[in-house]
Amino acid sequence: MKTEELPVWLPKEFAGRMEALLAEEYQAFMQSYGAKRVYGLRLNALKGETDTWYRQNRDKFGLRPVPWCEEGFYYDPQTRPGLHPFHEAGVYYIQEPSAMAVVSLLDPQPGDYVLDLCAAPGGKSSHIASRLAGEGLLVSNEIHPARAKILSRNMERMGVCNAVVMNEDPGRLADVFGGFFDKIVVDAPCSGEGMFRKDAEAGKEWSLENVALCAARQQEILENAARMLRPGGQLVYSTCTFSPEENESQIARFLETHPMFSVVGQKGRRLPGLSAGRVEWCREDCPQVADTYRIWPHLSEGEGHFLALLEMREEGGREERAQQKEKRKGQRSWKDREGIKLLRECLKEIICQEELDRAKKAGEALGVPRLAAFGEQIYQVPKGMPDLDKLRVVRPGLHLGTLQKNRFEPSHALALALAARQANRTLCLEADGEEIREYLAGGTVSAREAGKGWILVCAGGYPLGWGKQAGDVVKNHYPKGLRIQPGSSKPSKLP
Repeated sequence: MKTEELPVWLPKEFAGRMEALLAEEYQAFMQSYGAKRVYGLRLNALKGETDTWYRQNRDKFGLRPVPWCEEGFYYDPQTRPGLHPFHEAGVYYIQEPSAMAVVSLLDPQPGDYVLDLCAAPGGKSSHIASRLAGEGLLVSNEIHPARAKILSRNMERMGVCNAVVMNEDPGRLADVFGGFFDKIVVDAPCSGEGMFRKDAEAGKEWSLENVALCAARQQEILENAARMLRPGGQLVYSTCTFSPEENESQIARFLETHPMFSVVGQKGRRLPGLSAGRVEWCREDCPQVADTYRIWPHLSEGEGHFLALLEMREEGGREERAQQKEKRKGQRSWKDREGIKLLRECLKEIICQEELDRAKKAGEALGVPRLAAFGEQIYQVPKGMPDLDKLRVVRPGLHLGTLQKNRFEPSHALALALAARQANRTLCLEADGEEIREYLAGGTVSAREAGKGWILVCAGGYPLGWGKQAGDVVKNHYPKGLRIQPGSSKPSKLP
């Protein structure tokens, strides 16, 4: 592709840089801008068995596996899964396929303490939470307030219980969480070169000055992230750009100043479909950058991405680190006895006793909660979370509900965090039926049998929200800000 044939939004200076970097691959790379984009969704294991859902809905959405993510699938964009009730139930997250590789490479395990440092809008955080399976702790941070709210909403929709959403500067977090996390994701703000095919506006805003500015910002973020990783811990640094200054050279600079770190290469953790980094783009004195990863749009089905898995050399035993975590646990809690009594009465009404007993015995979310109050809003703070008083918190844990006069009202977040089998009473509607659209639009629906009180409304077996039954009618408690327009699939207003 010649310079005069470039798309009008693609910067000529960028194209020249890519031609110098890619040499004989340049033509194939440029031709990828004329190819159709691919679209992906990632199934949420917190909602139950993903294999069953895939088999039942493979043809409906035209699903094909994403090679580097076991929960990830390409879908046919004409099927529009983002407008389906399953999306509102948190069964899956619409995510660019290349972005799914980050958490696959990090490989978080149940019980890990994990930080997602630049987390909005929530794709990687919800992927981490899915892998944690309700065990351990996730701190999801976003420095921009508006984006932090979107992150919080997405964590709620995906039914995440063991996560705290924060709106903080990475430096302030590092002052509190020194050596605290087992694993960290730094999906760094970047010049966005890998997104030009997806977003033409990103191309229009590109400049060499912005590349340099992003590289400097990334260096600072990476420095703070390193302070929060425990010895023996692992960190994934990723971007959606092609610029070596923001990728291989960034890692080379970091390794030079942090001798405790090394790159975990493809022999240590290999993902199918990911290409090795290009050491010739960087200084010759840092051969480790050859073990970083690239996703190229002309070689794989996905937008441009860079990934590096770093490991901090271990010093001391696991017992020492466990004691550090224990010491950091906060003791502040909500101690309103009357309020707690109302909460327990509400939980007993909506959740089956067998599940409450099991959760209490296992020390899980609804069994032995550590509670925090933000006004009348009551949250269950994840086990292991230190004191939050000095930090800007958007979501301190699972929102259980609202304390009102003489009663406790369960939250929408609690409905989405439950499985249908955990509820005392459920109303299961057909996921593609008219009744579920009526419910999402805020209308009343008919009960299957007479009853009274809170009932969990489900779409094809997946919890979607609350209703309150009186006789054979279920009054709608789906949040007004999330309701769709009658006869449409679009929300009436943004959350």
